[in-house]
Parts: sequence; structure tokens; C-alpha cells
Amino acid sequence: MAEGEGRARRLVVLISGSGTNLQALIDAQNTESLPNTQITLVISNRKAAYGLTRASTANPPIPTAYLALQPFLKANKDKTREDYDVEVARLVVREKPDLVVLAGWMHVLSEGFLDVLCGTRVLEGGEGVEGAIRVINLHPALPGAFDGANAIERAYEAFQKGEIAASGVMVHRVVREVDRGEPVMVREVEMKEGEPIDAFEDRLHRIEWEIIVQGTKKMLDEVEQQGKTVSET
Repeated sequence: MAEGEGRARRLVVLISGSGTNLQALIDAQNTESLPNTQITLVISNRKAAYGLTRASTANPPIPTAYLALQPFLKANKDKTREDYDVEVARLVVREKPDLVVLAGWMHVLSEGFLDVLCGTRVLEGGEGVEGAIRVINLHPALPGAFDGANAIERAYEAFQKGEIAASGVMVHRVVREVDRGEPVMVREVEMKEGEPIDAFEDRLHRIEWEIIVQGTKKMLDEVEQQGKTVSET
């Protein structure tokens, strides 16, 4: 961190898979694309997710955590899916992040998670947040189109049927409704006649790597500016 920059802006990233979007964030740390920023924790709900390896082998290494729904429920017979989401929230708030990024996190988080991060629900033991922690998600579709899982495949099928001419990717704020939060960054992706789905998916992912960094920077700048405004009042 350069002298005079103050505390690094803290990110917690949630993943489920190979972590290519996470890698884009790792590579952007403390560059012009994502200045004065540190990923302090990567959480996965899949033990074999390669993104955990990306984090642990980064320079410097990034701490990781693994917490999966079914093992959690098996070990805690009296607990529910929402209890699991609250435990994920507990891991997050302990890091005191400025922003949480869902980068290929394949689990729909319930109200329990958001309530903790919004500060309306205090965890057992008195853990909580001083102010609301923003959460953003990367989704491979345009706003209002193909919410939820398998968005790329569904868009490709719709294109083959002549129902759409283009798809896209977005970074959006996370709200209770799946993939319905306010868009932070949107990019349209051209669809080409005769192009195999693998080629379309590859082009789309490359754009994802760009906008997840851009959307993260935009949100961190917003958080930082709000903090300055509050401190001046």
C-alpha cells in the first residue's frame, strides 16, 4: 500500500467453482483497475472448487474458508438452510469487509444472510455490523432476462429459436429476489449464427472478467465516498 492511502479496501469473495472471476479480482488488486484493495477471505461452498487453490497460491496467499450446505445440515440436525446462510454471514462479517462479491457462487442466499449484512439481525454472541455491508453478484445475462441457474444455456437456446438477438452479463446489487437487484454494470454480448455454445460461452466469460472488476471498483468507490460524506457531517 502506498503511503497516505490509508486502510486497504477489504473484499470478501464467495465462489463455487474454478474461480476464473476470482482470478480476475486477484490480478486486479492494487492496480489502477482496483486500487488500494485487498481480498481478505475467499469462501467456497464446494470443497473441490479450484478457486480455493487460486486463493491459497496467490502472492500473498489469501485466507480461505469452506462451508457447504448438506454437510452443515448433516452435522446440525436441528438447523435449517437459513441457519446455514447465517453461518456464511458470520464468516463474512468477521472480516469487516467493505464489499462482498459473489463470483460464481452457486447457492441462492436467503433473507437470513442479507439481514445480517444489513445490520437488522444480530448474530448469536452479539456479532453484528456497524453499517450495512453491500453485496454484489455477477450474472451471465442481461437485466430481467434468464434469472437464476443455467442462464448461458437458456440464452443460447432462445437465440437458436430466434427469440433473442443478443445476451449479456451484469454485475448487480444482491436483493431478496434472485438476480433482480439494481444493475451496477451491464455489457451486451453479441450472439453469432452457427457459433457453438462453447465459443459463445468463452466470449461471454472474457467479458465477465472485465466487468466484475469494473463493478467491484464502482461499488468500492461508492462505499468510500459515502464514508467520507458521513465523516464530514
